Amino acid sequence: MKRSVISVLSCVLMFSAGSAKAIAPLDFPVVPPSIDAASFVLMDYASGDVLAAGNPDDRRNPASLTKLMTGYVIDRALDHKKITMNDVVTVPQEAWVAGNKSLEGSSLMFLKPGDRVSVRDLIRGIIITSGNDACVAMADYVAGSQDSFVGMMNQYVTSLGLTNTHFETVHGLDAPGQFTTSYDLAKLSRAIIGGEPEEYRMYAEKSLTYDNITQQNRNGLLWDKNLQVDGLKTGHTESAGFNIIASATQGDRRLIAVVMGGKSSKGREEQARKLLTWGFREYTSKQIFKAGQTVSDEHVWFGATPQVKVGSLSDVFISVPQADADKLKAQYVLTNPQIDAPLKKGQELGSINIVDNGKVIKTVPLVALEDVAEGGIISRAIDYVKLKI
Repeated sequence: MKRSVISVLSCVLMFSAGSAKAIAPLDFPVVPPSIDAASFVLMDYASGDVLAAGNPDDRRNPASLTKLMTGYVIDRALDHKKITMNDVVTVPQEAWVAGNKSLEGSSLMFLKPGDRVSVRDLIRGIIITSGNDACVAMADYVAGSQDSFVGMMNQYVTSLGLTNTHFETVHGLDAPGQFTTSYDLAKLSRAIIGGEPEEYRMYAEKSLTYDNITQQNRNGLLWDKNLQVDGLKTGHTESAGFNIIASATQGDRRLIAVVMGGKSSKGREEQARKLLTWGFREYTSKQIFKAGQTVSDEHVWFGATPQVKVGSLSDVFISVPQADADKLKAQYVLTNPQIDAPLKKGQELGSINIVDNGKVIKTVPLVALEDVAEGGIISRAIDYVKLKI
């Protein structure tokens, strides 16, 4: 049973963790730019739609992009009130480069054992200076050990649906069995941006001074005068090449560009800049439904009430080429034309199809927006007779 719902109108963009996602780019005749990197993804933040991609599922060494998950785990510890930004951490011996040979020659905040540093400053050290020593100190503080913290990282890999990611370290230095993809990193970045606002603002900070040492953020796009870039992270090892994740805004829109295996520090920035500029120019984002918006009132059989409101429990967005923005239609399809009680809020009853020129370009679940209890024996008997007739 297919029913037309609405012509899509412009709406204010909002974060939508539950909207449909696609690994493959949207199927529109828009030619993406040529990107000189081993793997890349351009994602619309509001919809989660992929606008352009090259080898998005290739497993690669994340290098310091690992620190996005390190920050995400810390973020959740803050959310759950296990720690606060003002907590003071005593730096352990293993976070000191002189006592931990694996940190030699890597990015550091230059912590010393016994230093007392706030959680806020250690997070800034992880984000701004890519401090591997700060990662070790926070892992020890949050989880008691690096191994336990890595276990937490991989638990969140599962809960976020990052199907091609596994971590072995808290900082991203090369380790056997550690890998991720540009698509998974775009999904993780989206979760970070929509998570703790106070922490995300740190990704835009251009420098950090600790113990009279000032270091610059390695994300050179923060200084770009043509793009409003406010994050996220860079990374580099010999095996990983040059990686960058850059997120930028233009009005109410936000895009996320992931570039892995670039040729140089400047080269990765140029490729990310190219993706972001192209995405803002060629695409726009449309809100199809608001969370809880009623699409229709459908008849319910054998229920305490005769109807149920159906729609989407999440905000639904889609990214479309500028020229197609006013051509979209929405239709919904019931899995079964007969809806029987009892029903639970959120129970899937069909799908909402977003249609462009007769072609379905995106599908999201159609769900019950309310509970419907089973009716009494008399009302159920009456419905039974009606159906027989």
